[in-house]
Amino acid sequence: MIRVFDFEKIPVVEIVNEIMVDASKRGASDIHFDPLENFMKIRIRIDGLLHDYAEVPNTIKKNLITRIKIISGMNITESRLPQDGAIKATLQGVNLDLRVSCIPTSEGEKIVIRILDYSMSLAGLESLGFSEENYKKVLQMINIPNGIILITGATGSGKSTTVYSMLQRLNNEETNIITVEDPIEMNIEGINQIQTNSEIGLTFSNALRSILRQDPNVIMIGEIRDTETAKIAVRASITGHLVLSTLHTNDSLNTIERLLDMDVERYLLASSLEGIISQKLARRLCPHCRHLRPTNQYEKLLFKNVLNKDVNEVYTADGCEKCGNGYSGRIAIHEVLLMSQEIKDAISEGIKREELRELVYNTDVTSLLQDGLQKILQGLTSLEELLKLIELDDDNDTTSKNLSNALEQARIVRENGEQINKNVSQVQPRPTIVPNQTQRPLNTQAPKSDFIF
Repeated sequence: MIRVFDFEKIPVVEIVNEIMVDASKRGASDIHFDPLENFMKIRIRIDGLLHDYAEVPNTIKKNLITRIKIISGMNITESRLPQDGAIKATLQGVNLDLRVSCIPTSEGEKIVIRILDYSMSLAGLESLGFSEENYKKVLQMINIPNGIILITGATGSGKSTTVYSMLQRLNNEETNIITVEDPIEMNIEGINQIQTNSEIGLTFSNALRSILRQDPNVIMIGEIRDTETAKIAVRASITGHLVLSTLHTNDSLNTIERLLDMDVERYLLASSLEGIISQKLARRLCPHCRHLRPTNQYEKLLFKNVLNKDVNEVYTADGCEKCGNGYSGRIAIHEVLLMSQEIKDAISEGIKREELRELVYNTDVTSLLQDGLQKILQGLTSLEELLKLIELDDDNDTTSKNLSNALEQARIVRENGEQINKNVSQVQPRPTIVPNQTQRPLNTQAPKSDFIF
């Protein structure tokens, strides 16, 4: 993984080009240039995890930063304020579309380069890893003539990929689509895209006011960031427009609460909100080295309580020459809530959070936990990966009361088992367990799914 460059012989221009091209070929989503006291560390993010890539001596550090700032259109004389830039180039036959961010730190300027990959957006909604049930709900959402559809999740959870895929589906000569973005991540032919510029007063809210006079059918807002933008988006949807946007929340319930915290009137939110798509990205199991392992008691209870299925084996992977660590690419885990009239009435009436939670998660919504466990059964990801993404100790917010009680039973089993193992290990070494069963043939055929980031 670690690259060694001959900084004395190779020009900085070639080094920067090589780093960007190599990171893109390795499937990285970000490149980090971290200034330290004695050198600069370069790290790349692959499948959501950062890996050390190279070290740059201090004698070269300034020249490398300057080169990146020049090609990304930043001010090379400004080192005290944050800056943003972009790079579009074809290097060594690789088309690069990059977003660059630079911030000052105590050890010097730190740069992060985001590598944009539009392959999934161009592939269509059907390739994003939605379950059959969730896919039908999404299609139903985008066929609604007016209302708000929100795609939520943390930074780097694939929200933009989902939004652009929905826009591709809606894009036709009969539909006027206008977007407001910061920045424009993907240029789509036939769609009017607006880049915000706060320096000249072109903010999300100002742009939205003007858009409403442009006779749009569909409006896409890059992100709802403040109360003013949220209120304008809601009113736009009420006046006959379909509004798509993103929000940094974890699940459907938190999304509703976040909008209420932005002082959106309950009756307006109830009448405008039509659907919420929450998603997380989990690392995909390598299809070449994955294999089945037996489930423990905690895992058996988890599948039984959540999916009502008896599961004795799940997939895991140890790593091979093709993946290194057992994972290759990422798969999306979704929670899709299609707003019912009952939920709309509950929001309008202002029922308590506990009652709203029961109402949301007692509908036909598939929670993130349920969708994740289904993908584990399909061999797409591992239980260990899912538990990293979804903290079951906090899952009371994303499940019904009955399911929360069932999860609590499973947690007790897990904690008791871990405590017993800990106590035993303090007394005597844990014995080696040799399986006496014949290993079953492995099914190395990966389930059909194209969702890889």
